[in-house]
Amino acid sequence: MVDPLNAWWAQQLVLCGWPFDPDPTAMESQLAESHLMQMGMRDRGELGWLLLQACSLEQASPTVQLAALEGVALSVAAGWIGESQARAWVHHVASDICRHHAALSSWLSALRQVRGAEGWWRGDDGFPQACDALLTLEREGDGVTWERLEQALAEPQPDTSLWAEPTVWRLRAVFAPTLVSPANASLDTPHAIEWLRQEWDIRGRDDLIRTLLWLAGQGDRYQWDMDAMQLLDKDERDRQRWLVSLQESASYGRTLLAFVSCGEPLEWAAWDWVRLVELAFVGEGLEWLDAAESRAFAAHGADLIARRYSDWIALSHAYQRGRSLFEGRDVMADNEHDWRLLWYSPASPWQLPLREVLDDNTRAASRAAIGQWRNDARHWVLTLAAVREPGLLVRQGTAVTSPSEEQRQVARQHLQEALGLYPGDDLAELSRHWLPAQAHHLNQLAADARYNALPPTDTRLGKPEPDAVNQRAALKRCSHHAATIYMAEKYAFHLQLAMDSGDFDATSLDALAEALRSVLCRFYGDARRLLDAWAAWETALPDDHSGALAPDIRWHRDDPGSPFHWLDWCATAWHEPGIRPSLRRFTAQTLVGPLNPNVWAEPVKESERECRAIREWLDEQYALQDRDALLEFLDYLLNAGDRQDYQINYAPYTLNKERLASEIAMLEASACNEDDRNHLLRLERVQKNDACCNDVDMAAWDIAQSIDLAMAGRQLGWLDDQTFDLYLETAYSLAQTHYGDWSAYAAGLYAGFAFFMAETEERHTFLQRFRDALVGWLTGAPPLAGPWSSLDFPGARPHHWAPMHIDTLLGDAHTLH
Repeated sequence: MVDPLNAWWAQQLVLCGWPFDPDPTAMESQLAESHLMQMGMRDRGELGWLLLQACSLEQASPTVQLAALEGVALSVAAGWIGESQARAWVHHVASDICRHHAALSSWLSALRQVRGAEGWWRGDDGFPQACDALLTLEREGDGVTWERLEQALAEPQPDTSLWAEPTVWRLRAVFAPTLVSPANASLDTPHAIEWLRQEWDIRGRDDLIRTLLWLAGQGDRYQWDMDAMQLLDKDERDRQRWLVSLQESASYGRTLLAFVSCGEPLEWAAWDWVRLVELAFVGEGLEWLDAAESRAFAAHGADLIARRYSDWIALSHAYQRGRSLFEGRDVMADNEHDWRLLWYSPASPWQLPLREVLDDNTRAASRAAIGQWRNDARHWVLTLAAVREPGLLVRQGTAVTSPSEEQRQVARQHLQEALGLYPGDDLAELSRHWLPAQAHHLNQLAADARYNALPPTDTRLGKPEPDAVNQRAALKRCSHHAATIYMAEKYAFHLQLAMDSGDFDATSLDALAEALRSVLCRFYGDARRLLDAWAAWETALPDDHSGALAPDIRWHRDDPGSPFHWLDWCATAWHEPGIRPSLRRFTAQTLVGPLNPNVWAEPVKESERECRAIREWLDEQYALQDRDALLEFLDYLLNAGDRQDYQINYAPYTLNKERLASEIAMLEASACNEDDRNHLLRLERVQKNDACCNDVDMAAWDIAQSIDLAMAGRQLGWLDDQTFDLYLETAYSLAQTHYGDWSAYAAGLYAGFAFFMAETEERHTFLQRFRDALVGWLTGAPPLAGPWSSLDFPGARPHHWAPMHIDTLLGDAHTLH
């Protein structure tokens, strides 16, 4: 039995110069391909556009409809599409023709009318004769009549999709409607390799995966968003200065400024996510990705799009804005022209609602697959570090990509200059920058600020600056957020540099990365909580050296594609990247005060290079040249120290002012050596009661020195852990015996510092700096001046509010009997 639709199809091909054949697809493959090229269809995407145009909402040009019928026939013969899909398209075109033409004569008349105006792809003189032949066939009943065609079109048809499955490929209609899946590079993107190399610098699978992950997680939108946020806060003069600074990118800047000025929505993520879908399709066609990988990436793009856009029109507008910025020219006025077919054609792949592009199972599978690309701890480090150095996110992939030699040199230079970490150093030195004690301090200050329980700002040594007090008060807003991320992100940045340098053991670096991930997963339940905490602390305590990161952090929080939302959020066995001291031990270390502000971390054995500098300092300042001399001096400080020198040699003068004046006069009248000169200066300080030296207990000066020297001894390896702990505990007990609070301790430390200072022209400057530092330590203004404001003094009753989370140092265990 003759198939009416096929027979009608074959009849129409006669108008294209084909000999009549009941099978309209009966042609050799190579000949069919040649004819397709003559029609200007170099790939299946061109065919898709032709078919979409042939089924447009408005009455399509008869010549386009006829070209579509020929293109479908040739495509089946060439193996571009299958017969069932081809029949579905012919049915669709035929139905459209029948709706607009009551009879064959009307259809042929329309073809004649547009033939001269639009031209004919063949220029075939046989066209009029073909039209007459078709009319004769119908009139004499030898062909498929118009009525018989309409009856055939009314019959139920197989449920065959016009477009490729899965439906996620409908997103790439921005570039070309997708007729067939899986992709085939020769049929869909014949120039893909050259295009990828020239436009994307992609030369293989790994490059492609890195680019796909970059488009998903950062893309062009990141910098555009950052620029737009800054421009919103600038006046016109500053905007123009910004534009001038762009130099070669000025066309982009002018386009963005126009969007900002006219109130255009500043949103363009579709530019990245639609291109993600396209590259995933191209990767499958080149067999750089298997079908599962390609569709997982495409589904990820669709997932992100569905979170941001409600419909296809919103998507296309956002894409057009991104295209405008990328090309440096506003093309928003072309929206109707560029998107009309996809918006309105009844056959458009976009007739399916945007939110139905993904089913639940596909979405879940894509989320799992994307998570697998970033499930190692190194991606945690990379993602954290990328907030400070956004360029790092181009290095995501199957394994975090090795840096270039230039990047290695930059990393080495930074490690050496900022951290004093050199090739060959022990990675344990990196633990100096893991600062749980600092996090404890910040958490405690925030809790106290929340309950208005911060220490008074009016101390016996002075007041902090108003700006510092305001910064301390602002910590109230951070009380709900654990502070570990504030120091951990800096640690992650340093760890990333260590990885980039290539100078350290990879296994050890992996262990540190895993420890970092585990800690953060325990303190923060998900990416949003971590980023909220980071933004809160960064806002309260901006890093003056790199500028406030808060806008970048919030971008990652709010962008659904940011890698933060796709990291493997799991906590392994508890193991921190560095040492977490007990609260008592940390308190003991802080007795050193401003003599050594680096109290946030435990002292560790330093490199030989650093040890040389420490030994030189010990020799120059204390004439200590070995372990035995250090131990002897530490014992002296804790058992007698400078405080005994004062009590024996100077305190008695406070009882006899005449004798004190006589002693001073005698020394002033004689030629003094260095020792006599120092003795004279101290007598004068006693006479003036300089720094209240006659009224306060100066044991704090000996205690602080002993901690400072013990820390140096630990860094040199002269003191083992047990010996260092013993000196810490001794100093802790001594402080508890001599003082009742930090204020009294600070007064004693300042008096000792001032009293025993050697003669120098910069005495006033040194004293003022030390005094200001002590005020900061006592008040927590600014918050990172020092930790006394968040700690209970040794032996004192607890008086601080408990933070609202577990991100604190452990207290001491007490056994009840």
